[in-house]
Amino acid sequence: MGSATTSRRARLRTETTAEIKRVALELMASGGPGSITLRAIAREMGMTANAIYGYFATRDDLLTALIKDVYTELADTLEAARDALPEADAAGRILAWAHAFRDWALAHPQGFRLIYGDPVPGYQAPEGGAAPEAEHRVCAGLTGLAAGAWPEASGRYTDDSFDWTDFDEKLAGEVRAEFPGLPPAAVALALRIWGHLHGLVSLEVLGHLRAQTTNPAKLYRNEIARLISSLGLTPPPATA
Repeated sequence: MGSATTSRRARLRTETTAEIKRVALELMASGGPGSITLRAIAREMGMTANAIYGYFATRDDLLTALIKDVYTELADTLEAARDALPEADAAGRILAWAHAFRDWALAHPQGFRLIYGDPVPGYQAPEGGAAPEAEHRVCAGLTGLAAGAWPEASGRYTDDSFDWTDFDEKLAGEVRAEFPGLPPAAVALALRIWGHLHGLVSLEVLGHLRAQTTNPAKLYRNEIARLISSLGLTPPPATA
């Protein structure tokens, strides 16, 4: 009896925690990042403010948990898409990562805004960030894409004069540890790849492409194909 009661309480707590997070994202969708408050969530759920504090002591604790969940889901999605293709297929892995990123962002626009949009007013992330492990995985994944393309792409960046001091010290240290022998110019290439992916997806998620194109997916496919070609790689055949 005691074990069953404990299990039921744990299940209910897990379900309520998930609902709190869902309502927080819904509030963000309707009122922007500043609309996420514990009292507003309690109101939406029919809970007392004191009851919701039993799940999250502060709004910042809730936001940190949300950001960690969202970022981890994104990292899982990107890595799964990339790893479905062999390491030798540099072009295919870039394309898979790119399309997984767009698909995820369009399916989770509030999550995208939470981790890549305007900061939530007044939010103070814990030391080291809200989701350092997931953030590192995404960063390492992008660097890995650049590393895979580098044998072909390096000849196109011979005039680059990047050195390690051009990058965040922590980032540079992690790259040098995980990708020995990779030059600083390849890190710049990883950031360029990130810029290509992030730029158009951000415009689409935030609604800034609606008046300019009726086919944002085609625009994105074309942009990624041109990016892959610019690295000296052959883009995989286009799919519908």
